[in-house]
Amino acid sequence: MSKLKIFVGTVYGGALDVAEQVSPLFEQSGYDVTIVEQPSLEALTDDMPDLALFCVSTTGSGDFPGDFVPFVRELKTRSPSLVALRYGLIALGDSSYGDTFCGAGRALDEMLADLGGKRLGERLEIDAMETFMADDAALPWVEEWLASQGLNG
Repeated sequence: MSKLKIFVGTVYGGALDVAEQVSPLFEQSGYDVTIVEQPSLEALTDDMPDLALFCVSTTGSGDFPGDFVPFVRELKTRSPSLVALRYGLIALGDSSYGDTFCGAGRALDEMLADLGGKRLGERLEIDAMETFMADDAALPWVEEWLASQGLNG
């Protein structure tokens, strides 16, 4: 069975809720799913999953949530090779913040790509101004992502 890890960076629990809501869709597609709260670099690199999904909220002016900052700091300082990483990304934000909308998700996406990670498909950006319940946008996106990328565990 293929392994999927969902790495969560959240402030008020929205990104964790998304991770918990989409997890069954991956299980139905044959993945052994682990949700990683307060992730460390080792959780990604020491036991590289077959597929990773990042669910990251943006706080402040495009900043990473506090629980995700140590992971990002390790990515920046250790610069591991992520050429074996295949991932998807769900970014949560609020468009009323203008240019910093989904800033954490966009920055993470760029970091992962710079380290050799391969994003499969497009990044999902969920706007709190348009979508009250983030899983309303995330569930159909994950269904489409699994189908369009041929992701069967």
